[in-house]
Amino acid sequence: MDTCSQKGGPGRGGAPVSTVEVRKRDGLARIATLIIGDKTCQLPTVLDTGILFDGLSGSRMENVPLGADPAFVAQYLPRDRDFPAWVHPSGENIPGHGTCVMVPCWHTAFANPRRYVEWLKAMKSALPPDTAWYAPGAALPSNAAILCYSGFDILDFTAVDLRSAQGRFCIPEGEFPGDRIGSGVCTCPGCRSGDLKEHNRLALVRELALAREYIACQRLRDLVESRCRMDAAQVAILRHIDRARGFFEKAVPVARAGTLLATTGEVLQRPEVARFSERVVGRYRPPPADVAVLLPCSARKPYSSSQSHRRFRQAIAGRALELIVTSPLGLVPRELELVYPAAHYDVPVTGYWDAEEREFVGGIIGEFLEKHRFKRVIAHLEGGALAAAETGAARAGIGLEITCTGRPTSHESLALLDSALSGENRVRHDAIRGTSSWQFDLAIDTRNLVIKGRYPWIRAFRGRTPSFSIDEATGLLRPTFDGWNMIPEGYRVIIDEFVPTGDVLAPGVVDADPRIREGDEVLVAGPCAIATGRAAMPADEMLRSGRGVAVRVRKVKTLPRT
Repeated sequence: MDTCSQKGGPGRGGAPVSTVEVRKRDGLARIATLIIGDKTCQLPTVLDTGILFDGLSGSRMENVPLGADPAFVAQYLPRDRDFPAWVHPSGENIPGHGTCVMVPCWHTAFANPRRYVEWLKAMKSALPPDTAWYAPGAALPSNAAILCYSGFDILDFTAVDLRSAQGRFCIPEGEFPGDRIGSGVCTCPGCRSGDLKEHNRLALVRELALAREYIACQRLRDLVESRCRMDAAQVAILRHIDRARGFFEKAVPVARAGTLLATTGEVLQRPEVARFSERVVGRYRPPPADVAVLLPCSARKPYSSSQSHRRFRQAIAGRALELIVTSPLGLVPRELELVYPAAHYDVPVTGYWDAEEREFVGGIIGEFLEKHRFKRVIAHLEGGALAAAETGAARAGIGLEITCTGRPTSHESLALLDSALSGENRVRHDAIRGTSSWQFDLAIDTRNLVIKGRYPWIRAFRGRTPSFSIDEATGLLRPTFDGWNMIPEGYRVIIDEFVPTGDVLAPGVVDADPRIREGDEVLVAGPCAIATGRAAMPADEMLRSGRGVAVRVRKVKTLPRT
């Protein structure tokens, strides 16, 4: 049932030496390898922890409540154990890199969702990122996913064994009386033999294996949202995590693989959704335009590939700034329709917008229209999208011109839109400039750039020198060295005196722009070389980790000796 094996030997003096090698991240969750002396463990894992931590067999398992004050913690929390090191939200014990830490009593945190996140934030902010986290006695099939989402790597069978002793039948959807073992809900070996303990253990093992698969494709959030629907405390924990933006957002990549499922109310507060809308309002620089047209979204992504948007664009004919109104992202400028998650989300299409959606999207529209004052704003919308636009316009103190009579794609509506734009000047949409403002908080001067290729697979050249290309998977710009010359500051990773011969590792990083998130394009700069690449971890982790790849390097240029 465990994922540990014997490998290597003990460290100096017979004491075990531990390391944590992270291979894949998904927020605080990760797939990693933990090596303690001669034992190798693939994380996340669930096991009988005596296999991994020999010293725990003789432990008194001191009960130090999570809400205890610092004086109590200093007196009673064990300090003489290195494997695992005991940690506490009010403790001062800061283990070194590669250590495994244990949080006693974490199973009690589920009873207080707000404090759950406060305690997690206190400990995660204080300890090195390359630390393996153990939650003793906390894991059940129903909460294993959110434990992984919270950044715990090692779970044990204590909680499910206790449920077995209490005659409880555990599955990811909850707990039932033990006599349900033969009901057909599960057909595992334990159920076939009538062994409740074996079933409960296997249910936890399977759930953690599923969580690993979701981490591998960076979709653990989807699993957590589906599992937490059965437990009010877990929903509250998820919402409090989302509100802890300064803590959790840093760990969330700027783009993920696959589709973002927008199927629950919690999606409005997902870090990547909030980040996108905040950058649209705070970073994005639209091209000069007198008129803005608010358009409905489409099921097909990117929007411009849909039949409805081809009709909208034909009617607009470049005479206005095009802004797509959508839940959950709020507002997507046409120039950003390729940027994650604008081209990567899937939402149930019912035509119905609830009050929370209308308020959320209306707030974003209002902020955008307050910041960018257009002479005219046309709403080519209906239903909930129109209601959200009216809310936003009212907040911005402007009036809307409505060009819909019935459906937005009807001949009458499109004719009204065309007529409303009669005599307006054309707007020069510029995907390179627009994306650069959202991505780097800098609107690049693209007047000397030549765009080649067919949208969306475009590249920008200065003369014959390539400067930028658009990553078709994420919609983000990939600058060349020439492109970075046009971005004079920000998104830099400063390294020590060496020439990278491969990827840049965290110990070689001297400094990093705190805005850098996993997946961001970065310029690596040092006394001996510069390099272009993609961040493999956020800036905070680059500076606090003792191991791991910080930047996946694409090209390196050696600098002349001075």
